Amino acid sequence: MIMSDTLVITPTYNEKENIENIIRKVFSLEKEFDMLIVEDNSPDGTADIVKRLMQEFPNRLFIKERKGKLGLGTAYLDGMRWGNEHGYDYMIEMDADFSHNPDDLIRLYDACSTGKGDVVVGSRYVDGKISVVNWPMGRLMMSYYASKYVRIVTGMKVCDATAGFVCWSRKVLEKMKFDKIKFVGYAFQIEMKYTATRLGFKVYEVPIIFTDRVLGTSKMSMKIFKEAFFGVFNLRFRNWRNY
Repeated sequence: MIMSDTLVITPTYNEKENIENIIRKVFSLEKEFDMLIVEDNSPDGTADIVKRLMQEFPNRLFIKERKGKLGLGTAYLDGMRWGNEHGYDYMIEMDADFSHNPDDLIRLYDACSTGKGDVVVGSRYVDGKISVVNWPMGRLMMSYYASKYVRIVTGMKVCDATAGFVCWSRKVLEKMKFDKIKFVGYAFQIEMKYTATRLGFKVYEVPIIFTDRVLGTSKMSMKIFKEAFFGVFNLRFRNWRNY
């Protein structure tokens, strides 16, 4: 039984420090959201915590367990397939570590449901402003200029192309061919937004404040960064005829 029109999709790998708090925070919001945790076989017991909470929040909290750490992109795609199958009108990507403020879920939903955008991005870099807390300067500059680089290469006007706090309307996800999405790391975020624009959908940005995780360990790596950097050229010159 589906209770809400909106599904929050949260991938997890070793998030035992954060997962219960983030779930309880989402379910305390004024608007009702459902949550799907896409769990990549965390050895720290994250799945056990989610399953315990599922008894407290029946028909609102769900888990999709996978066999291992298969990548952020495939986690979100699996979650979106699940959401399409269960009839949600909107789906929101959100991290488990509170770097995305759950209070902003309502702002993303409102912008999408009122038609400001078919895709609504929680953006760290709107109107030239940088809204990031607790990041080292090197990582901040890498992220900021990566987004500028994406705009130059692709021509896409999205200020925060690598953002992972995104609300998708059902009509966008139904139009996308998920089997054509190739990237699994943070380049996935760029690829999804660029694909949406190529399909003619409107991307709208809502300013947020991004706060680096306090508990747990970041999943960022140089391999993920290289995929995003070099993958942008692949997107720009890809044959889009079959998309």
